[in-house]
Amino acid sequence: MEELLIRGVDTIYPNIKALEKRIENGKPLRVYIGVDPTGTKLHIGHSIGLSKLQEFADAGHEAILLFGTGTVLVGDPSQRSEARKRITEDEINENIKTWKEQVSKIIDFEKVKVVQNSDWLLKLTLKDIIDIASNITAVHLFKRESFQRRIDKGDTVWFHETMYPLLQGYDSVAMDVDLEIGGTDQTFNMLMGRELMQKMKGKEKFVLTTPMILGTDGQQMSKSTGNCIWLDDSPEDMYGKIMSIPDAQIDSYAELLTNLSIEELKQEEPVNQKKKLARAIVSKFHGVEKANLAQEHFEKKFQEKIPQEHIEFPRTLTSLATITYIDPSQSKSNAKRLINQGAFEVNNVKIIDPNKQIEYHEGDTIAVGKFLFKQVKKIKNSLE
Repeated sequence: MEELLIRGVDTIYPNIKALEKRIENGKPLRVYIGVDPTGTKLHIGHSIGLSKLQEFADAGHEAILLFGTGTVLVGDPSQRSEARKRITEDEINENIKTWKEQVSKIIDFEKVKVVQNSDWLLKLTLKDIIDIASNITAVHLFKRESFQRRIDKGDTVWFHETMYPLLQGYDSVAMDVDLEIGGTDQTFNMLMGRELMQKMKGKEKFVLTTPMILGTDGQQMSKSTGNCIWLDDSPEDMYGKIMSIPDAQIDSYAELLTNLSIEELKQEEPVNQKKKLARAIVSKFHGVEKANLAQEHFEKKFQEKIPQEHIEFPRTLTSLATITYIDPSQSKSNAKRLINQGAFEVNNVKIIDPNKQIEYHEGDTIAVGKFLFKQVKKIKNSLE
């Protein structure tokens, strides 16, 4: 019970004692977590809630993983300073194409059911939507912090954005759940579901929030900033990215992503803490053998500064295009920031002009930051 309800948990609503009592009555809970398909990749921040869902499944509870193929049409306004770009059905289908494969490193699909909320949200009639909305005041919706910040700045809150918490909240009613799991950024939406469940079904719904982790640069993990550690990263890339996180994030990564003892970890020097942390996380997603190889790869590359990865390369690229070519997960804005900070080198020479045209030759070495090293193996034909 302690592992289930304390480690990796921020807050339980209405309180932990009430949830403990509900679990102890012996009847399995129906538990779910939802993720909106705003992109093709999931990062390790998503794995925190997914791992907690699997813990409930392993404990004998009914577990549901929801792909928000309906709610994503509105776009979650949580922590947003502006409305999300509208998404098409084709983009949604493309985004979720490999999601099951990505989360299979965490989720046992023999114990966890996958559903899509478009199956019921897109069937709602106008009368249904009016009935749902009649349970919540407009004042309540506009109280959410992200909306208030925009209003205070004189910015716009679009009407469809106010519908998002209603639709996510209705997921709980549609699935008749007992507990919803989600990051702390989802608290408003999840509590909306708790209120709708009470008013529409007269039923208690518990909410369990999990802490958020920061990206490799110490900022909120976001695909737009290029600071994500992706679930489908190679063992070597995942290991190197973890080694690059600020020291202040070691404890949170250890608590939320591993079973390592925080107290034992603190007895080591920071670099050794990170090595243990990186090895544990890579083992979780790729297995112990690949984690060991990733550590060997990193140590040789880091200590000897020898490029371990050889790639085919165009003859000419700008500095900016070079970074996005060797690391497609990097956004242009983040690549430009790295160049401006002096983190980009070709043949040990720093280049700080993002638009500089570079002519590459076989054997050239390229470094981005402390942990990404490449060597040009072959120059591509310009017509390829």
